[in-house]
Amino acid sequence: MLLRRIRLPWFSVLKAQVTIPARLQRSCETLKSNRWLHTTPHPSPCSWKARGDCLGPDGHITQYKLDWLVQNSYEGQKHSAMQPRNLWNASSYTHADARSARWEKFMSCDQELKLFLNNFLLYGIAFVEDVPATVEATELVTQRVSLIRETMYGRMWSFTSDYSRGDTAYTKLALDRHTDTAYFQEPCGIQVFHCLRHEGTGGRTLLVDGFHAADQVLQKSPELFAILSQVPIKHEYIENLSDHCNHMIGIGPVLNVYPWNNEVYMIRYNNYDRAVINTVSQDVVQRWYRAHRALTSELRNPENELWVKLKPGKVIFIDNWRVLHGRESFTGLRQLCGCYLTRDDVLNTARSLGLKA
Repeated sequence: MLLRRIRLPWFSVLKAQVTIPARLQRSCETLKSNRWLHTTPHPSPCSWKARGDCLGPDGHITQYKLDWLVQNSYEGQKHSAMQPRNLWNASSYTHADARSARWEKFMSCDQELKLFLNNFLLYGIAFVEDVPATVEATELVTQRVSLIRETMYGRMWSFTSDYSRGDTAYTKLALDRHTDTAYFQEPCGIQVFHCLRHEGTGGRTLLVDGFHAADQVLQKSPELFAILSQVPIKHEYIENLSDHCNHMIGIGPVLNVYPWNNEVYMIRYNNYDRAVINTVSQDVVQRWYRAHRALTSELRNPENELWVKLKPGKVIFIDNWRVLHGRESFTGLRQLCGCYLTRDDVLNTARSLGLKA
C-alpha cells in the first residue's frame, strides 16, 4: 500500500509549508538549522513542534492531516497527475460532453467561463460561439481568459493568403499537423483562431491530441518515448523580408515530461521548422528518428484526426503545448484573426475559479 511506503519524519516538506495565511507564502527561513519534534504517536492528524525560532517565539504546534501528507509525498505525486486531462481521438471527442460557450453568457457569467476552462483543461481545445466577426470582439473574448502574448507577429493579428510573411500559414496550401512557435525557447501556450470571412471551399482545421499520441508511444514502446523526452533538438525560423527580419531558435525535446511521474506537459512538434539535428550524438540519431517516426505514425492515424470547419462567430482556443493543428488547402478569400495567450495566466484564471490546473 502507498501508506506503508511513506517515510516520516517529513522535515523538508513541513518546513517548506510554514506559511503566512493571508498570502500563503513561506514565512520561515528553511536554510537555518531547525529541529522538529514529533509530539504525538497517533497517525491522524500528525503534529510537529518546532524548536528554535522557525515558527516564532510562541512555540505553537502545527498539525497536518494524514491525507495531506499522503497527497504531498513523493509517492503520492508519482501516482497523481499535475493537471486533469481526458486523452481523445476523433470519435471519443465527438461523443464527449464538451459543449461550446456562448458569447453573451461567456462575457458576463463566471460559471460559463468556468465550464469553458474545464473543457479546455480536459481536452486542450474549447470553443466560444456567436462572437461578433471582428478583430475587436475576438480580442475581448480572449481577454476574458488571459493576457495576450505579443510576439514578432504582433499582438492581435489578422491575415489572408497574401504571402505577406515568411510562413506557410500565409498561403492557401494545406498545412500538416504541428505546434506553433517551436522555435521559441518557450513556445506560446495558447493559440486563438477566428475565421472572419471565407468566400470559397476547403480550409477545414485539423486537430490532433498530442498527449494521446504520446501515450500510445509510451504504451507500445517505452524506450522510444524515453528518447523523445530526453533528447533536445533545435527548431529554427528565419525570415528575411523587406518589412520583417527575424531569426528564432528554440531548443528542447519533442516531449517535455515531469520527471517524477513521466507525465507529458508539452509537445514540441513541427516538421516545417525542425532544424539540422546537431545536438544528438551519432549513435543516438537513428534511434531518435525511429522514435520520431513512431510518434508521427500516431499523430497521422486517421482515427486521431478531428476536422472542424471554422466560421464567422466561432472562436477556437487551442492548447499549443498539447493539441496539434493543421489545415486543408482552400480556395477563395479566407481571412483569419487571432493571437497567442500567456499560458500561466490561463491556468491562473482556472485556479481562481476553483479548478485544478
